[in-house]
Amino acid sequence: MTSYKHWSDPIVSQFLRLAASGLVPPSLFQKPLPTEKQRAARTGVLDIEIVSHCWQYSHFLIYQLSSLVLYPPTKATVTMTAYYNGEDTRTAAVLDFIGRQQVPGVTWNWCELPKESLFRRAIGRNQAALATKADWIWFTDCDLMFRENCIDRLAELLQGRRDSLVFPSRERITSLLEDDDPMLNFDPAELRVIEIDDSRFVEQTRDRATGPLQIAHGDVARAGGYCDCLRYYQKPADTWCKAHEDRAFRWLLGTQGTPLEIPGVYRIRHISKGRYTGSKLNTQIRSSVRKATDKNQ
Repeated sequence: MTSYKHWSDPIVSQFLRLAASGLVPPSLFQKPLPTEKQRAARTGVLDIEIVSHCWQYSHFLIYQLSSLVLYPPTKATVTMTAYYNGEDTRTAAVLDFIGRQQVPGVTWNWCELPKESLFRRAIGRNQAALATKADWIWFTDCDLMFRENCIDRLAELLQGRRDSLVFPSRERITSLLEDDDPMLNFDPAELRVIEIDDSRFVEQTRDRATGPLQIAHGDVARAGGYCDCLRYYQKPADTWCKAHEDRAFRWLLGTQGTPLEIPGVYRIRHISKGRYTGSKLNTQIRSSVRKATDKNQ
């Protein structure tokens, strides 16, 4: 089995994290991106691409994709791109089921990657960014939902804008759910479009374009990709990687993003991180830390 680890990886990772904090000018890495005047100010029915990744999180993905079925856009067209690997059979089953749903204004786009490329989320995001034909591209995670009026209001707010990066100023979130919570369990043999219990979500304000809330201008995405200039973040990995590249993406763009009042943004939160490998004790410790440090208990 090929190992993608190199002795220098921890050093490079730490350097890039420090660089993204502002200690290093992004111009040392990022080639010039389109200036505000060079970006198209699109109006009318916008084309928005949503990019998501899923590895062993099918119990979240079913909610995300269901939200587009239940609340299809009327003022924009959406290309829903999902990166996955066929060894994750539950996710493949969800994609197969949703792919058979005919939704006005929505195009399903399933992209299979080798596991090692899927594990480094920036790889798929970069592929999508460089290839997108959309006016705007929303980089998200599979635990986020686009509910009533979310995409339509976003399309209204984006009319004529040239920002390089925008984000929802508010989202509605759950508490940290346990693995046995009914919301996180479904029978893969009885797949269906699933609605959520709205009462389990509370509103939270956001001050920057965090990983699942990064909505980039299409011209900027096509020119710079998603950390395309940072080779380390385009390197396959043996296990699922923490998404430190999200901060690097904002650093390369030179902005934390412009907040927009976008309704209908919902996110399911959970204690355990099933995508990561490690011992049972390590998983228990990680879950305990997440629960102890959660600000929304």
